[in-house]
Amino acid sequence: MNLYKSLFMALMTLAPVCAMAQGTLDDYNRAYSLRDKYSMKRVTGRVTAQTFTDDGRYFDYEINTAGGSELWRLKLDDGTRTRRQPQKKTENNKDNAPQGYWTETDDERSGDPVTSPDGKYKAAKYGNNILITETATGRKVVESFDGSEGNYYSARIYWSPDSRKVAVCRIRTAPKHYIYYVESCPPDQFQPRLHKQEYAKPGDELPYKVPVIFNVTTGRQLTADTRLFPDEYDLDNMRWEPDSRELTFEYNERGHKTYRLLGMAAADGKVRKIVEEHFPTYVNWTRIYRYHFADGQRLLWTSERDGYNHLYLYDKQTGKVLRQLTRGEWYVRSVEAVDEEKGLVYFSANGREGGQDPYFIHYYRVGLDGRNLTELTPEKAMHKAVLSPDRRYIADTYSTVADAPVTVVRNTETGAVVAEIARADLSQIKANGWTAPEVFTAKGRDGKTDMWGLICRPSNFDANKKYPVIEYIYSGPGDQYVPKSFSSYNWWMTSLAELGFIVVQVDGMTTSFRSKAFEEVCYKNLGDGGLPDHMAWLKAAAARYPQIDTARVGIYGCSAGGQEAMNAVLMHPEFYKAAYAASGCHDNRMDKIWWNEQWLGYPIDSSYVKASNIENAARLSRPLMICWGELDDNVDPATSMKVVNALIKANKNFEMIVIPGAHHTMGEMWGEHKRYDFFVRNLMNVTPPDWQLVKSDVKW
Repeated sequence: MNLYKSLFMALMTLAPVCAMAQGTLDDYNRAYSLRDKYSMKRVTGRVTAQTFTDDGRYFDYEINTAGGSELWRLKLDDGTRTRRQPQKKTENNKDNAPQGYWTETDDERSGDPVTSPDGKYKAAKYGNNILITETATGRKVVESFDGSEGNYYSARIYWSPDSRKVAVCRIRTAPKHYIYYVESCPPDQFQPRLHKQEYAKPGDELPYKVPVIFNVTTGRQLTADTRLFPDEYDLDNMRWEPDSRELTFEYNERGHKTYRLLGMAAADGKVRKIVEEHFPTYVNWTRIYRYHFADGQRLLWTSERDGYNHLYLYDKQTGKVLRQLTRGEWYVRSVEAVDEEKGLVYFSANGREGGQDPYFIHYYRVGLDGRNLTELTPEKAMHKAVLSPDRRYIADTYSTVADAPVTVVRNTETGAVVAEIARADLSQIKANGWTAPEVFTAKGRDGKTDMWGLICRPSNFDANKKYPVIEYIYSGPGDQYVPKSFSSYNWWMTSLAELGFIVVQVDGMTTSFRSKAFEEVCYKNLGDGGLPDHMAWLKAAAARYPQIDTARVGIYGCSAGGQEAMNAVLMHPEFYKAAYAASGCHDNRMDKIWWNEQWLGYPIDSSYVKASNIENAARLSRPLMICWGELDDNVDPATSMKVVNALIKANKNFEMIVIPGAHHTMGEMWGEHKRYDFFVRNLMNVTPPDWQLVKSDVKW
């Protein structure tokens, strides 16, 4: 009996660290209640809308207060403020025409006639050809005859400034790829509906464009020499130079290793290279900013050629860099304005300021001579700013995940504050139990690079307990994902933590805006997902905080995050013990062309197979729940069904949810409850409460 008593007392001693009360009905009810208790509507004193007037004299803003929204106008030259009355909203006629899918491409087969700058001519697509006529008489001036159904002229027509030349592309067609899915419960009929969606996938053939110039005066037709743009992903951004002597356009090579700004001479059709970006991996072409100066001689261009995104000033005539305007181990994020008269560029960037989160965005100005780089937003926070039209002022809202938003207006000479507009008040949510998530940094896989993430704990956190961990993941390249600005309620972390979990998120390698090398870990390696960095970061967090139980780690995500969550339990089952994978692009050969060829390249090779959850499905040894919407127009729904098929063939036990009528989704509100239960069962070993007893705000 003494032995049994000793064992019982030992178990009671251990009980506090086992978190045995987690996942209860009270935890669920409290978790669902936080959406209201922590709602941003309870954070008063926030600017919810703002704009400068066109003349730059006034700053109009809307601020939320305990009594509702208030509209104010700030007169910038003397700081006086005037309360304004809201304008009556007018009813807009709703267009009930069916909307197309976002993946549809413009075939450029139709468009209105385009009048020349001097008004004397009109150019229009005529069948598969181009017809130019006199505006006054309708007389034919130029007509093409070489267009055909399979190689037709575009309806996008570009007149030269001197009204003597027309530029247009001839387009060689390519077969379209379609996906199909069934809407099982359409709201307007009882029977299901079949959907057909244009959707290009990696490896699909693409149209090929060739610029053609027609001379109105001579009738001459010039077709561009294609040697500098032989293998197109796209050809776009056509524009005439101010002197009408050259047409410029941008060539994006298939596979994205090369990107060129090209010029086509109006006199003879010869094509020259003005700017070229080339990497053995990929060019981040969506980040390229270009500004053509009015003099036709200079070009502002952004490039990652030195490993970070920076500003370059070009001589367009020679194709030479006049100077690099910014440099260093930091990242230009956007160009806000170019002031040609004053010779200034206004831009945002992250990572330049030491002693703070390297992802914090700040705003700057720099001269076109590369001198006098000036920071305009000095607070150690995430900034979101808007320039006035005359570029004399900048409206800046800054915050962190812990610090409430502050909005000020600054002058752009020094960044000095002209007026404080609003300072948000957190007292209501703090009274309801809100605490900020913790920003945590630790070294990644290389043992030297800091990874930045968040740790979210339940409001009733007990330092004497052990908590299972859930990682929310979206680690696809192209962005960084851990929140940096203030939000009172995080949909992916707050309520889930309240069930009795510690919920984390971290930006590891493969994500953006640290350096090109940091992101390029993803190249032909999407299965990596930054997971080696995430695991190192979590182990470091557990070493700091003994409440974190790394023996019970779950993971979930949507889209690329769904792919990564499933991949985590397939490839790292020793660390990740359960996964919820929503709307995952589980095989990149099944997903949209632009995302996957950017990171995995073209043509399709073994890297696509290596990253495939379908190919690796037989490795499953941990609990898995797969979810998708039957109407997903982002990731082909068949992708999830194919991974389900592979799991069945491998005789694997798993759970699956298909949400009728849902598009690209984490699971909607019903799926969220399923996700809560899934992790409570598999990480806490607790039976979830009866759904009918849970007080949620879900409207079924």
